[in-house]
Amino acid sequence: MPAPILEPNEYRTAQGITFRGSSNGRILKSSFQKSLGPDEVVVKVTHSGVCGTDLHYMMQDMVLGHEAVGVVTSVGSACTIFKPGDRVGWGYEHYSCGSCTPCLTNEECHCLKAGYYGASDFDQGSFSDIGVWKEKWLFRIPDGIQSEDAAPLMCGGASCFSPLIEHCRPIDRVGIVGMGGLGHLAIQFAAKMGCEVIVFSRSESKHTDALALGASAFYDIQHVPSDFSALGITKPIDRLIITAASLVDISQFYPILSRKAIVIPLTATKETLSVPYYDTLYNGVKIISSMLATRHMQTKMLEFAERHKICPIIEKFPMTEAGIVAAIEKLKNGQIRYRAVLSWDYSNSRD
Repeated sequence: MPAPILEPNEYRTAQGITFRGSSNGRILKSSFQKSLGPDEVVVKVTHSGVCGTDLHYMMQDMVLGHEAVGVVTSVGSACTIFKPGDRVGWGYEHYSCGSCTPCLTNEECHCLKAGYYGASDFDQGSFSDIGVWKEKWLFRIPDGIQSEDAAPLMCGGASCFSPLIEHCRPIDRVGIVGMGGLGHLAIQFAAKMGCEVIVFSRSESKHTDALALGASAFYDIQHVPSDFSALGITKPIDRLIITAASLVDISQFYPILSRKAIVIPLTATKETLSVPYYDTLYNGVKIISSMLATRHMQTKMLEFAERHKICPIIEKFPMTEAGIVAAIEKLKNGQIRYRAVLSWDYSNSRD
């Protein structure tokens, strides 16, 4: 049964179901409980995205998932933003110190004392039916976005939107490398911003989808030789967004980049990034990292997505051990088109 809606100031212990990773990679059902603090909110999770980052923590003893959407069931006495019944979500970052230079300049995603998924709060995550979080780190879900569509936006959507807003202009030709969970969202955001979008993928089967989502052109690079001048691109790429699941050889793209192009890698990997030094220097190419969205940018992303009717293409799985395993396996094998979503609404029961 869902947790009852509690009145503000009722400091009961919130309890719920969670799903954890383990040393052998098995998904384990577990439980969670936490007393509600004055500045905290209890959320009944209804939907969770499954992100490629979740694969990194499958063998850790921690609750999985960081793309959550749910309904507020209780708020602490100091909370002023949300009330029971509000629909909210949370993403990769859980808190920051609030007093360092990044925090004071609205760049809290770079706070050295911040709490992130995989590095803190190991006892709760979005693969669950409950979350207890600081009110100011939750985000209101706009009425025009369905919960199942909002979940992948909480990390994947924000990760694409932030660098596009910061570094891309409507007059730019924007190359999107990789068309998976991140890439198919980046195409939509960039196209709605007015950019000319060019997609580079190793899967010709995604050609039709890319054009339908707003791309102007699609190039299959699976069997292209050492550099991409062979693609016959006559107009150079001004911005190159790397969304592929694994590290790509950026040097292959240099022949088709404009002078002073900006390359933005979003792929989460610990591999070493290598670029041709002289060509980078001579052509004024910038390599700019993009980590997480700020809270302000997260909010603006949701507003933009609602206004322009941007939503992920999803595959649905029940929020059960079996459902999680099925979603993870398809994600590992590169078979998801294009974002997996877990939900209690897709489950017959919570047993």
